[in-house]
This record gives sequence, C-alpha cells and structure tokens, in this order.
Amino acid sequence: MNNFSLAYRPSHIEEMCGQQHLCAPDAPFRKLLEKKSLSHSIFFGPAGVGKTTLAKIVAKSMELPFFELDATNFKLEDIRKILANHRNALLKPLIFIDEVHRLSKTQQEALLLPMENHEAIIIGASTENPYFTLTSGIRSRSSLFEFFSLEAKDLERVLEMIHQKIDFEIKPDAKAYLIDSSAGDVRSMLNLLEFALKVDRCVDLKTLKALRPNALKDGVSSSNTHYDLISAMIKSVRGSDVDASIYYLARLIDGGESADFIARRLVILASEDIGNANPNALNLANSCLQSVSKIGFPEARIILAQTIVYLAASPKSNSAYLAINQALDYVKNEKRLEVPKHLTKLGSKAYQYPHDFGGWVAQSYLPKPLHFYETSGIGFEKTLQEWLEKIKQNKKK
Repeated sequence: MNNFSLAYRPSHIEEMCGQQHLCAPDAPFRKLLEKKSLSHSIFFGPAGVGKTTLAKIVAKSMELPFFELDATNFKLEDIRKILANHRNALLKPLIFIDEVHRLSKTQQEALLLPMENHEAIIIGASTENPYFTLTSGIRSRSSLFEFFSLEAKDLERVLEMIHQKIDFEIKPDAKAYLIDSSAGDVRSMLNLLEFALKVDRCVDLKTLKALRPNALKDGVSSSNTHYDLISAMIKSVRGSDVDASIYYLARLIDGGESADFIARRLVILASEDIGNANPNALNLANSCLQSVSKIGFPEARIILAQTIVYLAASPKSNSAYLAINQALDYVKNEKRLEVPKHLTKLGSKAYQYPHDFGGWVAQSYLPKPLHFYETSGIGFEKTLQEWLEKIKQNKKK
C-alpha cells in the first residue's frame, strides 16, 4: 500500500470495514483474538480486502512483535534471524508472509518445524485457494480464514472515515464511480482517491475517469459473481451448449480469473460428467491444466477454449461419480466386510489367476454381492460394458 492508504489503515478490529464473519463481536475469529488464543492462520481472498490490515491488528491486539515478509523475495535466512532473535523472548513474534502461495514447496516445508514448535505465529496471506497452492503440512497446522470482496456500503464507510480526517469535496457522481469502479478493492479505491486529490481537492467524475478510464473487473473480486460464473460455465458444458460454455469462459478470463483455477474445474468435470463415455476427455483436460500452468495468459485462453469445446461436445456420463459416492456411503454406514481369504497374502494359493484361464474366471471378490456401478450405455461406456459382458460370456460357453 502507498503512504495515503497506510495513513488511514484501521488499527483496531472495530474499525474494520467488511469481513463481519471475522470481525463481528460474536465471530469465532474475534473471540479467539480477544482471548489472545489465535495461532497460525492463512488469510485468503481477493486483493485489497483487508488481509494485511487484519494481520497487523492481530499483532497489535496480542501485543506481539510484527514482521512482514513478501514471498516474492522470501529468504529462509530472514525467518531464521527473526526466530533466533526471539528465542528467549517472552513474546513470540508474529511473522506475516504476503503472497504465501508463491513460496516453493521446500520453503513451505521449512516453516513446518517452527510452526510445530510454536516458535512464532505464522500468518500467510494469499489471493489463491490454499487447498490448491499450499502443502497439506501448512494447511494442517493453520486455521484457514476466507476474506470476501468488500460491498459498496463498506467502501462508502471507508470513504466517510477518511472524509472526517481530511478536508476534500467529492461530487455525487464521482463518489459513485469511485466506489463502483473499485469492484470491492479498498486499496484500489484509496489509490484512485489519492491521485485525484493531488489533481484537485474537489474530486469530479472527469478527473476520476481520466485516471481510471474503465472499472475494475468483477470476475474474481465479487465472490457471488465468481461462483455464479464458474457454476454457469460448468453447467453449460454439462448441458453440451458450446456457445454458452465459451461465453462464460470469456467472462471468467475477462474478469481476471486464473487459468489454473478454470483448468482444474475442467479436469473435475471431465471425470465427473463425461467419465468413460469419452475417456480421452480427462486426458485432454489434464493436458490443458499442465499447459496453462506453464504458459499463462493470454495464450492460455486458446487452450482453455479448445478444451471447453471438446468437453461440451463429448457424450456425458456420471456413472463412475455415482458409483464411488454410493460405495463411500456404504462404507461409512454399513459394517465392514472381511476380505475373502483367497484374496489375501495368506490365502493366495486358493486364488485363481485370471490369465491362467484366458483372462477371466468365476470367483468371488466380496463376501456378499454388492452393486454400485450402473453403466449409462453412452459413448465408449457402452463399448466397455459390451467388452465386460463378452469376456464373461465367452468363458461360460
């Protein structure tokens, strides 16, 4: 943040605008903070919504030494020096790591021991989903707190608080544009306001539009828009509407959604909604994920579009998805079945090796019959079922 934004950053949790699921008096996060019981945490969500600010409030409320590091130029030696200087201190340091998702796997693993031994409180901030970008070791040692894009009323409150501290005028249409064009990003709003005030202490719409000709995109800034668009894209692909699928893909790209996130959703869709009706769909989606992670935008749009068209045009089957869900439900709710003795290592002499019988032999693999998989008979899945029936029928003749 620049000096203007720093000057008006909240210093107490009561001053926070937005994030009421964390900052409201009855919120579990705030109760932990008031009891000074907050430990390692990951703050994730859009840019400019208060992650760094809240981390500083945590340090101040818990009366802990605060150290801010950036993952883009992170050095393990920096952490080691901080820990060494506070090894015998009564208060452990709070180490804030911005853009924590950019740490390499090795760097993340180097944090595990200090976290485990509580040598410091580690708070990481990320604009990426920690379930995809952070190691399981980091996640298991941390509480995960999601931040959401600020609403217009939150940005207006910030603006009013600043108005009480400095003297300036802003015309109604300029105020509306300042708030609406910032798409829930308070940092962006304050940056624009700062430069507008350098031009004139009376802020008008013409000045704002000269400094920011277009509003920020809302593809990932608004949580509702974000989930609505990705949901619409997935459902359009599932419904085999190629043009709708491409449209929502374009909306996501234009809104600033990451290529990796879109591709991961396509990999899931390829297995869940297409499955063995067209097994190559999963291969293409996985290749798409690997490709866009190395290439990035703008060229990644072509790879995503190719994959979207292929998936939308593919025959659809959720047979495997339904089968594993039913099997998991059975395993969770029913008595565990013993593995038949001839399938165990001790009973292997009784096991009949299918290849010795031309590829298939009648023998039991469960102590009682169970049925989870039901073929859809669509696309290649029909061929698989025909193969399965043919294998068994040929041996019965």
